Order: sequence, then structure tokens, then C-alpha cells
Amino acid sequence: MRVAAAQLVSVAGDVAANVASAVRAVEQAAAQDARLLVLPELFLTGYVMPPPVVEVDDPVLAPLDHAATAAGVLVLAGAAVPTAEGVRLSLLSFGRGVRRVYDKQHLVEGEVPHFVPGDHGVVLDVDGWPVGLSVCYDGSFPEHARAAAQAGAALYVNAMAFFAGSEHRRDLYYRSRALDNGMYVLTAGLVGRCGDAEFNGGAAVHDPEGRTIVSGPAGEEAVVVAELDRRVVESTRAAHPMLADVRDLGGVVHRSA
Repeated sequence: MRVAAAQLVSVAGDVAANVASAVRAVEQAAAQDARLLVLPELFLTGYVMPPPVVEVDDPVLAPLDHAATAAGVLVLAGAAVPTAEGVRLSLLSFGRGVRRVYDKQHLVEGEVPHFVPGDHGVVLDVDGWPVGLSVCYDGSFPEHARAAAQAGAALYVNAMAFFAGSEHRRDLYYRSRALDNGMYVLTAGLVGRCGDAEFNGGAAVHDPEGRTIVSGPAGEEAVVVAELDRRVVESTRAAHPMLADVRDLGGVVHRSA
């Protein structure tokens, strides 16, 4: 399967402008035969607090769904979405109708007053590939990616918005998640200014041993594409079976030296 990761500038509060940018990204991904395109965290509404929100059935989203459907590309894009429980920091899918498919489970300090955290992980079937979903801070927790891998994920995707200056941690987190679990990891990130903050991009695809296959240029908008092979996941997990060998360690005992 060919997959695409985007690093794009989001215009705070201008959903229509961000949808138009997303449509252009779909066209770039489709031109390279990608079947999945991941856009950054809160891309559609902008990463600002308090966040603007968009309903899943809002007609402003229709051009992106139409473009994804016509291109045969499943698109995952971040948005702030109102629900009965409160506003969720969500991933929406486009190309098979607009659906809210995942809610961010780990909120950073500035998000906590504005969002209700998700309460479960998601593995999404994309052309027969089990794809674990995550949003930004989720990927900082090895347990989150491990849960997706144990649920069968061969690819773990993260829609993110990392502030400028955090490039080292950003790259180390997601290469580690790949190596920990013997699976591909795809990241898509905001780049440039949104509201009062500057973001550092980070669109990339890492192989199951944590090697970077492709990455976006620093500081620029881009859509990068990589070819994934399930046999690489299988052979890597056979050679490095940490996922299969992990044990219940039974807690930790404190002793005096």
C-alpha cells in the first residue's frame, strides 16, 4: 500500500481555506497513487485555544469528501468536533462519507480545559491494512502504540502539531514506536504559523526497524509518499520479537541496598 503524510499550514478558524488546502493535498497524494493520506492535528479548524469547532455534517467539509472519494484516497484529518460529552480533539475520515473515527486520548496541559479525552484506541481497516490511529501526544506513550500493535496494527499513524524547537523529541518518539513494535509509523504535522504558535512539520514514514523512509523538508509544506510492504512487518517481527515476547512483569518491589 502507498501512503501519504502531509505537513501543511493551517489557517486558524478558517475551515473553508483549510479544506481547500486539504483538497490540493489529496490531488498530490493521488498523483502518486497513495491510498491513504494523513493530515495534521487540528488541521481543519486550526491549532488555537480555545478551538473553533466543526460539525461532522457541516457542508463546508463536503469538498474534501468529494475529492477523496473521486481520487480513491482515504483521508484522515484533525478537527475539534462537538459531541454530547463535550468537544473532542478528533480525527475525521473522508472518502467514504465524513466520519469521526478517533478521539485523542492524551491531552497536553493547554488542551485539557477545552477537550474531553477519548476513552479507547482504534485500529482502522484500510485496504486490508490494520492501521492504529493516534494524535500527537498519544504517540509519546509507548503503551499507546503497543496497544495498537497488540490489536493487530501493522501501521501506526499520528496526526501531530509539534512546536518549533521540539524536532529531536518528535523524531525520536515515532522512530521508537516503530522499533518497539515492528510496525510502520507515519506522522503528519502542522508547519509554519497557526495563531500565535510556530510548528515544525515532521511529515515522515518510518520502517518497522525505526529507519526513516521518507520525510518532508524542514519548514516547508509538503506531501510525502512511501510504499509499505506487509512482508517487511512480518520479517521484522520474526527477527526482533519484542512484541511477542513482552511479559507481565508483575510490578516493582522496592528494596534497600
